[in-house]
This record gives sequence, structure tokens and C-alpha cells, in this order.
Amino acid sequence: MPTRILPAGADPDAVRSLTTLLSQLPDAEPQPPVGDSTQLVDTLARFAAESVDELPEVVVVHERIGPVPALELIREVALRFPAVGVILVTTDASPGLFAAAMDSGARGLVSLPLSYEELASRVQAVAQWSTGVRRHLGHGADVLGGAGGTVVTVSGAKGGVGATVTAVQLALAAQASGRATALVDLDLQTGDVASYLDVQFRRSVVDLATITDISHRVLADAVFRHDTGLALLLAPAEGERGEEVTDRAARQVVSALRSRYEVVVVDCGAQLGGASAAAVEMADTALLVTTPDVVAVRAAKRTVRMWDRLQIRKAEETTVIVNRHSRATEIQPALVQRITGTAVARTAVPANFKELQGVVDAGRLHELDSRSTVKQALWALAGELGLVKAAEGAHRGGGRGAVGFRRRKE
Repeated sequence: MPTRILPAGADPDAVRSLTTLLSQLPDAEPQPPVGDSTQLVDTLARFAAESVDELPEVVVVHERIGPVPALELIREVALRFPAVGVILVTTDASPGLFAAAMDSGARGLVSLPLSYEELASRVQAVAQWSTGVRRHLGHGADVLGGAGGTVVTVSGAKGGVGATVTAVQLALAAQASGRATALVDLDLQTGDVASYLDVQFRRSVVDLATITDISHRVLADAVFRHDTGLALLLAPAEGERGEEVTDRAARQVVSALRSRYEVVVVDCGAQLGGASAAAVEMADTALLVTTPDVVAVRAAKRTVRMWDRLQIRKAEETTVIVNRHSRATEIQPALVQRITGTAVARTAVPANFKELQGVVDAGRLHELDSRSTVKQALWALAGELGLVKAAEGAHRGGGRGAVGFRRRKE
């Protein structure tokens, strides 16, 4: 059986040379190369969603890839697709880089300029390793599911549009439907998830910021288990400590959570920082919450354009949620879609703060009455996004529109 090899790199000439050499290896079947980190992860996720057998045995990552640095990308691939062997191609073959690559999850390192013999030897060894892992684990093992849990980020077009309420209710809906769910507060300076859920906590996401290998035990120590069953990873009580959570740390935290939970909801707040940008880039679904007023919609448009300029997220890969919607407002979801150039969720959240005020003031958002039109809309939105098991989500949430939705393949 031929060895499927997926080359990845941002330098077209380097990738072309690599692909040409790979095609000369015995029993090798190079796949069409991918040009950046996002495309690589998306390609592997698409293969995994179709069938484990569709995943390539070997991925060869050129050191010049972006926007995610090569070692961080290797770590993410190793966590999400643990039976895919990764080889790093680099000009630096020093013992230090070799150790760093192995720590990140690479199965081999090949130095530049490329040598046929060295490349052939590494590819053969990694392919044998990958085949052995798959044979040992068997096709029924969850670890070969590849894509891991679904990551959804919730960002606000500006402060006060309801991003945190949206994130909390989406997570509650997913958990109530039987999916193991984590809710992460990456609004690092001003996060309010703990206040909304009446939580007193000691540990936060900052406690994971300096840990390079986040094991399940380490993660469990940092997570707060809420009465609803939600796993909470909270923003620090001291907002200034949020600066300790870098984009690299955020990637590692989100990847670790994805490997353990079926659904990971990340509240990114309204301010863009390195950590929230990394989460939005990694997300399977990136939500942007706005209200139907001129100031908020303009802010949403600015955010979408900024994400695009910084190569965080394309407009067409972003979904806008219209909160506090009313038929009487001049700005309707269709207009928001035209202005922002994004997709807009079919489910709009009605303007009815009176339903929320009591539980918000008490810090008991999880006790919002199931008859609430706001809750019904947000739980229906969870169904639309594929975060709930359809039958249970509809039954427990009480929301119209939650029936019949299935988790979409990304």
C-alpha cells in the first residue's frame, strides 16, 4: 500500500522541490501541498471527518510556514491527529531544535538542503510508526477520530453586546444535551463568566500559561467543575495577569481542551489580543455578536476587516449573531450580512432583557427559566451550530428550532 504524504509550507519553490523529491520515493503518494497552517489543519480535519482511512500517514512541514509557527503547528497536529506522523524540514539541525521538535510531537527531522537518502529513511520510519499506531489502536478508538472536539469562539463586536451571555448559554445547551463541554474565559482583563455563574475560584487560565505540555491531570487541576457539569477555565481575578497568557499559551490550552472535551466554547470578549486572536484562528466556528444598531454593526464590520487583514479569519468564515433583535428595528439580519460580508445565523436572539435581569443580578445565569424567549433562541442557536444532540437539545432547552439540526462537518 502506498504511503500518503502531505507536504506543507509557505514557500512555493521550497514546497515544489520537496514534492518532487517525495514523488521519487518508493511507494510514495504525495498529496497536493498546502500553503499555510490553517489549510493544513482544515485539510486533515476534512479527511478525518470522512474516514480515518483518508488521513495521510505522513505530514512533512517546512520550517517556513505560517501564520502559526512550525513547532506550534506540529503540536496542534500531534494533539488533534495523533496517528499522523509529522516530519519537520529545517535548516537548523541542532540538538536543541531536534529536542524541541520531538517535544512538540514530531516523529522526525530532515535538514536542508534535502538529501534523498535522509528523506527516504525518515519517511519510511514515520510511515511504519503511523501504520503501527493505527493497527494497535484499531479503527474504533476515539483517538483516531482526528478532529477532536468542536471549538467555538464567541467575540463581541464591542463591549456590552451580549457575547458572554451567548457563550454561557451555548455551553449550557451543549452540556445539557449530553456532550462533555468546556467553557473558557479568554476575556483576560475583564472576563465575567465567573460572575455570571456564581463561581469562587482559585485557579485560572494563567496557571497553564507557562506549561509546555498540558497533560489531562494538569488540565483537570486548573478546571473548575460547575454544578451544571460544565468544565470552566476562567480568566484571572487580577486582570493585569492576563498578559501572561500569550498566543502560544492560548493555542496549547485550546488544543488540550479540544483533545478532552466534545465541545469547547471560548468567550473572547470584545478586545483583540494575542490569546483571543489565536483562539479565533483555531476555531471550527467563530461567532461575532452584534446588536442591531449602527454603532455595533459598524464595530462588527471593523472587527471582520481587522481579522482579515491580520490573517486571523476571513469574513466568509465568520458567523454573526444578531442579539436583541426586534422586528421594529431598522437594521435587520439581512442588512447586517450585507454590511459585514459574513454569514449571519438564522436564529436571531430577541430583545428581552427583563427575562435576564434577575438571574444576571444573582449571578445565576444557568438558572434562566426554560420559558425565556432569550434562552429558547440561544439553545436553538446551539442546535443550528451543531453543538447539541438534536433530540435532547430540543427537549431540555424547550426552544423551537433546536429539532432536526445535526453537527456539520467542517
